[in-house]
Amino acid sequence: MTGGRPGRALRDRLPRLTLARETVLCAGLVALVAVLLSGVTAWYTARGNAEAQERDRLGRQATVLSRLPRLSGLLVEGEQLIAGANGVRVAVLDPSGTLTGPAAPAVSNAQRDQLLARRPLSATGTLDGEEVIVEGRAFRAGGVVLTKSTAEVDEAAARIRRNLLLPSLAGLAGAALAGSFLARRLARPLVRAAGVAARLADGERGVAARRGDDGMVGVRDTAAGAAGRTAGAAARGAAGAGDPAYRGDGGDGRGPVEVAEVSRALAVLDRELARSEERQRDFLLAVSHEIRTPLTSVLGYAEALADGVIPAERVPETGRVVAAEAQRLDRLLGDLLDLARLEADEFRLVLADTDLAAVLAEAGEVWRERCARHGVEFRLEGVAGSGPVPVRTDGFRVRQLADCLLENALRVTPAGRPVVLALSPGTDGLGARVEVRDGGPGLTEEDVAVAFERGALHRRYRGERPVGSGLGLAIAHRLAARLGGTLTARGHGPEGGAAFTLTLG
Repeated sequence: MTGGRPGRALRDRLPRLTLARETVLCAGLVALVAVLLSGVTAWYTARGNAEAQERDRLGRQATVLSRLPRLSGLLVEGEQLIAGANGVRVAVLDPSGTLTGPAAPAVSNAQRDQLLARRPLSATGTLDGEEVIVEGRAFRAGGVVLTKSTAEVDEAAARIRRNLLLPSLAGLAGAALAGSFLARRLARPLVRAAGVAARLADGERGVAARRGDDGMVGVRDTAAGAAGRTAGAAARGAAGAGDPAYRGDGGDGRGPVEVAEVSRALAVLDRELARSEERQRDFLLAVSHEIRTPLTSVLGYAEALADGVIPAERVPETGRVVAAEAQRLDRLLGDLLDLARLEADEFRLVLADTDLAAVLAEAGEVWRERCARHGVEFRLEGVAGSGPVPVRTDGFRVRQLADCLLENALRVTPAGRPVVLALSPGTDGLGARVEVRDGGPGLTEEDVAVAFERGALHRRYRGERPVGSGLGLAIAHRLAARLGGTLTARGHGPEGGAAFTLTLG
């Protein structure tokens, strides 16, 4: 027996609507609600509009009659004959206050006094048991009154209401057509963009979302095969985001802005994925090369020992070589594990109030001896006599980061040149700065730009200067970020070599 709610299970069984159908449905619902609201409003206002129009006609007619010099009985009868065909009845008020004519019974005494006071009359009355609208206008010697049955007003209102049906249906049909057009315009590029994303997820590269002549997102596959697609992605990466052909909108800027943004995002994602995978491949090749060299040595000496071809007096020397190569392998694997831990979410820090002066003083004692063994001068600056430098951080990780930078510096510094570990307070006395400088060959501007990428400097200088696993600076950079600080590089410091600065707090 499954535990989910019945409503959710029912929704899971129902077919999911596509974006196009949802857009049409939403547009239809919006149009239906708009038409219904407009129709209800017009339905209830039709009666008032019809009555207002009828009163306006009666008022204008009464105004014309009120401007005649004098309304005789014969003239009243003639007007009644003319107006009566339209259901209008006429009454004349003489100066004595007497009303004469078919419409006289519909006028009350108060309404008669209103006309005698020369004020226009607009009211409702009863004539022959039927409700009528009453419009009257005054003149110098009396006034004139016109009436019309409200039944005719109701008929006019009914005609207005019937005339609303056709526009309402036309509005619904127009909304459905507009919804279909909108659905096509929105769904088609998004569906194609989803196809591009799916191809990227399947491992294709060189697939870029672009806007075609019809304003829709299309797919550009720059080359056939994985190698060709990778080369195409690299070419686009070199061209940069300023190339209109790869901006995601075809350079014409047409179509919805959001769709163009999705296209640009997919193009950038495509390019960055290609770059990342290219770096990963290069990194794996570099790591494989580094592992193969000591592994080959270990295997070779192990086979020689097993075959008994190494003389007994050379066995200790062979053991030392095997141990050294095994240490190289252990160091490389340790760097890989450190990097993996830093990039994992479960990496934890133990934050506490830490005296960085004490941490670096301890590190200085160790590195002074190591540097002396290589004939390299070691200097510790800003620690002796400076007093405590408190920072809330993980002291163990700061020491790990400093060791990583110092090992990198010692590797490239020739004998007789200095390696410097310096400590200084941060800006405005907050936090601290730890600096590692060396007297080695330094870095170019291009080196600084990629210094913290895995294996970048290792690949560049593998045959020119001593190199490690190619992971040390990458580990230091990620560790600095985990500590909430920043690690920056300069190509040449005061000692002539590279300078790396860790800023904490």
